[in-house]
Amino acid sequence: MEQLLQQVINGISLGSIYALIALGYTMVYGIIKLINFAHCDVYMIGAYVGYFCMTTFRLGFVPSLLIAMVVCTLLGVAIEKIAYKPLRNATRIAVLITAIGVSMFLEYGTMFFVKATSRSYPEMTGIMTERFNFGNVVITMQQVMILVITVVLMILLQFIVRKTRIGKAMRAVSMDRDAAELMGINIDGTISFTFALGSALAGAAGVLVGVYYNSINPLMGVLPGLKAFVAAVFGGIGIIPGAMIGGYFIGMVEVFVSGYGGSLYRDAVVFGILILILIVKPTGLLGKNTGEKV
Repeated sequence: MEQLLQQVINGISLGSIYALIALGYTMVYGIIKLINFAHCDVYMIGAYVGYFCMTTFRLGFVPSLLIAMVVCTLLGVAIEKIAYKPLRNATRIAVLITAIGVSMFLEYGTMFFVKATSRSYPEMTGIMTERFNFGNVVITMQQVMILVITVVLMILLQFIVRKTRIGKAMRAVSMDRDAAELMGINIDGTISFTFALGSALAGAAGVLVGVYYNSINPLMGVLPGLKAFVAAVFGGIGIIPGAMIGGYFIGMVEVFVSGYGGSLYRDAVVFGILILILIVKPTGLLGKNTGEKV
């Protein structure tokens, strides 16, 4: 029983990170129907920004987290303006190839400047090193911080989407871009804001991963990005609550497979779930079948 509880705690921590990344995928897809494969590399950039803030500028965890979110926000907007906006009316395959190209550019551009070797995050001090023992179940302060930060960011995201004017514009563009434009909504500004919001969450996830796993490298975003995409599809791509549910589900599955079935099979199980979802319910857990106008 104690081992089960420990795996649940570990799964919540990992699922929180997947959920933050998945939210960026699902928001962008909900607005412009684009799978932004460069999003996982924005997450990687966030990890490196946090690393240099902590090591070079000797900043604490919270300032480093906020700076990483700001830098990733600007990066996300720049990617949208430079790479995606000129292709707004292009075919989907052209935009998809561009997304893959941007992803490769970020990965190997980062590798050129920081080299391919892995780097270790500085050890946390003070309250971040505390551990809580409940019998044989151990909860670290880092796990608590990951969960608290994730929940706060998700609540803030839901507030923005549901209660603010820009959030209403995002929902309107998601439902019908042409009708939203006729109603006076700034389509380009709304899309840029969506990229900014998703990239900020990815930057936060990057710093949390660096602190939790203590190791980063230029290709660190590839596999977590794919798993976060699986999480978004599982919950229903384009649906924000679905991305949250999917993130925690995939995190739990990965941890339980590693703990009970062997870590060699965890990735196979995760992507096997994706295949099963696409066969049984292609729209995801919360998705609905909709007719396409032709």
